[in-house]
Amino acid sequence: MKTFFCQRCGGRLFFENTSCLACGSVLGFLPGPAILAALEPDGQGVWRAAISEGAVRLRKCHNYTVENVCNWMIPAEAAAEFCIACEMNRTVPDLSVPHHRALWSRLEAAKRRLGYTLMRLGLPLIPKSKDHARGLAFDFLADADPAFVEGERVLTGHAEGVITINLAEADDAVREKMRLTLREVYRTVLGHVRHESGHYYWDFLVRGHPRIQEARAVFGDDRTDYAQALERHYAQGPPEHWERQFVTPYAAAHPWEDWAETWAHFLHIMDTLETAAANGLEIRGPAGRRFLRDPFANEFPAIREDWHALRFVLNSLNRSMGLADAYPFVVTDAVAAKLEFIHRWVTGTQAADSPAA
Repeated sequence: MKTFFCQRCGGRLFFENTSCLACGSVLGFLPGPAILAALEPDGQGVWRAAISEGAVRLRKCHNYTVENVCNWMIPAEAAAEFCIACEMNRTVPDLSVPHHRALWSRLEAAKRRLGYTLMRLGLPLIPKSKDHARGLAFDFLADADPAFVEGERVLTGHAEGVITINLAEADDAVREKMRLTLREVYRTVLGHVRHESGHYYWDFLVRGHPRIQEARAVFGDDRTDYAQALERHYAQGPPEHWERQFVTPYAAAHPWEDWAETWAHFLHIMDTLETAAANGLEIRGPAGRRFLRDPFANEFPAIREDWHALRFVLNSLNRSMGLADAYPFVVTDAVAAKLEFIHRWVTGTQAADSPAA
């Protein structure tokens, strides 16, 4: 992610900030230019932001003004009530339950970070409310929400352009217990939304594409029975030596899961490398000193080289703090080939001539 600075005082800002902690300026994120801007009130709920393109008039997203779970802005003249990220919400949790708002806020933060990276990649963000056939929607639900039968659990997943996330995934204690139960080395809300977005973009970019056989040659035949594959995975576990071919054990369950897991890791890598490059991170190694490069301006071999160096530093920093490795995975040559395929598919002509594009 980019590095953001307050236009008024020069203080560093986090992507999620609604105000500058140094000077108190009200902040708002402008999705088009991807700028976190200091705002000045301009009357009747309108704000003015001074950016390089000139002063622009804006309104806060409804979920910024009313719910306090967003910091994205809308052009003042637009008819929309919600920003592009919040327009994709189909269902939000029951906010009459006291702790639901805090958990929902964590889900929203992950969704907006996902949206940022997707926009940096030039991928379309289409709310399902505007295009039912091709659009994307999110259902953020708790097991006890009225929309579900009593005793029925909300399953995190994707189906026909709708990503459902169980609100409990935003509860650190619940999520950690689930991670240990499933013997996973990594489980985060951001990881969930990135993984499930992979299923959506498989449908959007790959399914029905005239060159889908290229994807099948890399990830396997997606026409393999999905339900049977998952049943076999949960009964028998991944195949022996799965780590040679797959980024996670779950990726070995079915080609769709291999794509989605690899897609999530591709987004992990791109976002983290951009953050490091934007902060001018320099890494010293046996070959000398070098600055990390913007991954969105690089070909995959350079991305892999930078990630190999940064992964070691990230994990070393975490160990210095007594924390688990930030990236406890190994990118083998086989996994790198899958990551490179996704990189080429997204940034090359394959994405442009998608039947759904």
